[in-house]
Amino acid sequence: MTSNRRFPPTLLYFLLICVTLLSGVVDAKSYRRPNIVLILTDDLDIDIGGLTPLKKTRKLIGDAGITFTNAYVASPLCCPSRASILTGKYPHNHHVINNTLEGNCSSKAWQKDHEPQTFPALLQAYAGYQTFFAGKYLNEYGNPEAGGMDHVPLGWDYWVGLERNSKYYNYTLSVNGKAKQHGANYSQDYLTDVLANMSLDFLQYKSNYRPFFMMLSTPAPHSPWTPAPQYENSFPNVKAPRDPNFNVHGKDKHWLIRQAKTPMTNSSIQFLDDAFRKRWRTLLSVDDLVEKVVKELEDRKELDNTFIIFTSDNGYHTGQFSLPLDKRQLYEFDIRVPLMVRGPNIKPNQTTKMLVANVDLGPTILDIAGYDVNKTQMDGMSFLPVMEGKVNSSSWRTDILVEYEGEGSNVSDPACPLLGPGVSECFPDCVCEDSYNNTYACVRTSSVSTNMQYCEFDDNEVFVEVYNMTADPFQLSNIAKSIEQEVLEKMNHRLMMLQSCAGQSCRTPGVYDTRYRFDPRLMFNSHSPRFTKRQQVLK
Repeated sequence: MTSNRRFPPTLLYFLLICVTLLSGVVDAKSYRRPNIVLILTDDLDIDIGGLTPLKKTRKLIGDAGITFTNAYVASPLCCPSRASILTGKYPHNHHVINNTLEGNCSSKAWQKDHEPQTFPALLQAYAGYQTFFAGKYLNEYGNPEAGGMDHVPLGWDYWVGLERNSKYYNYTLSVNGKAKQHGANYSQDYLTDVLANMSLDFLQYKSNYRPFFMMLSTPAPHSPWTPAPQYENSFPNVKAPRDPNFNVHGKDKHWLIRQAKTPMTNSSIQFLDDAFRKRWRTLLSVDDLVEKVVKELEDRKELDNTFIIFTSDNGYHTGQFSLPLDKRQLYEFDIRVPLMVRGPNIKPNQTTKMLVANVDLGPTILDIAGYDVNKTQMDGMSFLPVMEGKVNSSSWRTDILVEYEGEGSNVSDPACPLLGPGVSECFPDCVCEDSYNNTYACVRTSSVSTNMQYCEFDDNEVFVEVYNMTADPFQLSNIAKSIEQEVLEKMNHRLMMLQSCAGQSCRTPGVYDTRYRFDPRLMFNSHSPRFTKRQQVLK
């Protein structure tokens, strides 16, 4: 019983008519630029089968274009990751460290310092694009202490922003600064369908004389994992994958991983299996959304001139290393995400292992729009040449940075007093998914010769985790104590350099790049690296 209900025109149609009338002031050449659609899911993994239920999406985007198998996020948490997408910057440069207002998530400081330089703002102001946003923005968007629902971020001609975090029913949208409440009626309120239908309305009533950028940010598959009624009983026998790192003790890992109880209780496994099924069920509506958008573009004869990008803000885990459910860890299941793109000059059925990160999305979209990325202060780089087959692996980057700042409570969890203060995201059996000293940074390397992850924690141990991803894809064995000292020193230097990089310096060749040259001056600039303890240990 899929809903085809379209939403009443009113304000949307009026605003789009205004946009159409004003389109004549734009340089006539701009309409020849490709259109761009970015579909951003919430907590969609790739390591534990997140793309499996998205059959139509894989066919309509992946099979019709290119799939990136080594796509990573700058931080495995919603708000810092989304800030990286919008700004093209690593967290140490956009200063969003968690999902709270105090952590700069949609704060007034963010609105003043960073929203004017996001890629949508540049698309609108300098590239002549009409812009449309619908869905989850940043986790604290709509907070009364930061402008409330009246605030419409710079760069958007038409704005439909979800108040705070993902929901499926009983939520409030800011429709160009006016609050609109939704209830629990499926045909009118199921958020994924609402976003799909609003996008179709935009495509129907937008100007045909200017290129457009449309960003759809779905709630799925984020909790509370509420599926549409027609999908409530789908995948009845599916369970979370029992990969080699499922329900095993992370004995050589950071203390937060070691504290997880192994084996997990039957009730914990039942809970995570149920969550896994619900996540897949919510994704079936995302699959419908993708199909609707592609069909509308095809019917309007705009599909061949439109780039469609499909990705996620972070990965997810369900039982890996006996951690029940979350996404804040340094491992592949949390930091690697789906990325598929179709569009002009992209040959179908391509797969690439070339390393990309979500800080590259903004530069790539600006490059597609014809805007000179070198005019920005973005840390990422355009992967448009990769999609068009104009570069090979020997000339592409070999590493990226991942950063995360842990969170904890100042008081002990009453249910888990033995763990003391400083932890958060605790489950009933006293397994906690985060802590203050779960603060780390990693260099993820992928080159012709080396596939490795090097991570340092900002804690009293100065704990280090290193993984040979070719020999150990499930990250079962931390080789930090057995790897050559020279490798540790080089990776420590590279990490310090990346943590202090900005703009072009974030794109310098990595340790396993033949063009690599060690320059100690790049390690210390105005962006002071956090992790200096390790350097002292290595001396």
